[in-house]
Amino acid sequence: MVLSRFWLSIFIASIVFIGIALVTGNFYTVDFLINGKKDDKILIAEKFPNEIPAFIADSLSKTDDKTFVLNRNTTDADTTFVQETKTVKMYSGIQKADGLLPTCKNTLLDLILPLVAYLAFFCGLMQLLIDSGAAEKLAKLLSPIFVKVFPDIPKNHDSISYMTLNFAANFLGLDSAATPFGLKAMQSLQELNPDKDKASNAQIMFMCLHAAGLTLIPTSIIGYRAAENAANPADVMLPCIITSFVGTIAAFVIVGIRQRINFWSVTLLSGIFAVIGGIIGLLFYINGLNLVEKNFFTANLSGIMLLVIIGFTLIFSFVNEKKFAALETTVFDSFVAGARNGLQTGVQIFPYVLGMLVAISLFRNSGLFELISNGIAFVFAQMGVAKEITDSLPVAILRPFSSGGSRGFMIDAMRNAGPDSFTGRLVCIFQCSAETTFYVIAVYFGSVNIKNTRYTLGTMLLVDLICVLTAIFVASWFF
Repeated sequence: MVLSRFWLSIFIASIVFIGIALVTGNFYTVDFLINGKKDDKILIAEKFPNEIPAFIADSLSKTDDKTFVLNRNTTDADTTFVQETKTVKMYSGIQKADGLLPTCKNTLLDLILPLVAYLAFFCGLMQLLIDSGAAEKLAKLLSPIFVKVFPDIPKNHDSISYMTLNFAANFLGLDSAATPFGLKAMQSLQELNPDKDKASNAQIMFMCLHAAGLTLIPTSIIGYRAAENAANPADVMLPCIITSFVGTIAAFVIVGIRQRINFWSVTLLSGIFAVIGGIIGLLFYINGLNLVEKNFFTANLSGIMLLVIIGFTLIFSFVNEKKFAALETTVFDSFVAGARNGLQTGVQIFPYVLGMLVAISLFRNSGLFELISNGIAFVFAQMGVAKEITDSLPVAILRPFSSGGSRGFMIDAMRNAGPDSFTGRLVCIFQCSAETTFYVIAVYFGSVNIKNTRYTLGTMLLVDLICVLTAIFVASWFF
């Protein structure tokens, strides 16, 4: 219900804001909202040649492409004049996101189709883990801890192994694998859900822990920083780990209080301290490497672990081939059956993702998001918050809505302020330590047709806020 009302709110508010912009003359046309593409110039006026300044008309007549750019020091402020047959069109400003129709197209071609391919492959592997008995063994191994965090899940239930693989994939930065494992976990948890239209306690806990996104190797962030010529691209790795870890603990505590979980269980505390110990040990190892060794390690760890998971699954399946025969199937046929289920899941979640991304597209292009973002930054500035922090806030505000959009702001901040500036580092921590909340909710709950998400959205947004505050504190401490 909350998600539905939020979706309606940003859609309706954006349309009203667009109407006001048209009436007041801030928008010349709404075509870019429908058909425009990200980073395109926006049409702001169209005039007859005799209505434009003479020096511009003269410059247009001398160019082969009938185009003249009036430079105003920044790319966003440039005004481009284009000579048409009988008129001159004026363009200025950069479109923040694809329009409605390109968003529909790109959601299918650039997001859903690759996601379906990932789902097919990794769901095929998941089916091998199930049929070979590996998932059952993993569930038995981890049940003592998971039944404390998820008391509604029976001991040794298959969902335990799926959630474990999801958390592990997120931990190692394997986004392409994390989503298929997570969707499989949601489907398995749905089998235990007595009310199929309403999110269960276990599903809410899983979603919030997943969204907190505890990450060990932020490979994509390191890659973007390296591309922007940072002196040490991996210097934000430890702040990213600390921030995401605080977010994960916050999610667990907030949801745990709502669900009355026993936090003082010896088994649970032992598991938490084991994870903390493993992280600290690995950090000590990484910090002992020189820059070249560190870059090599961080660049290869995730890929190697993915190959290990695939290799283990296939070898274990081969060794236990008799189990497949007992199920009247083969290893390959089992993989195909799982891949087919992954394909069906991808098709099922498409409408949910499409609806959310189209709403976000209109929200950003309308200018309403920018107005809200600038307003929040202004309020913080009046409270005495440093400019380096307020300049970073657009990334934090946009991150729950759009990973690509916040990534664009992150790169822009690094280019303007420098990758080794406080702002350049803080935006990277923001980008790494939070999840695309609305997209994740649409995908995961859409995959099992959950209509009532209960307190999931509010909790995830609260965790996002905690991650933002933690990121600011940790960045100030480190840099």
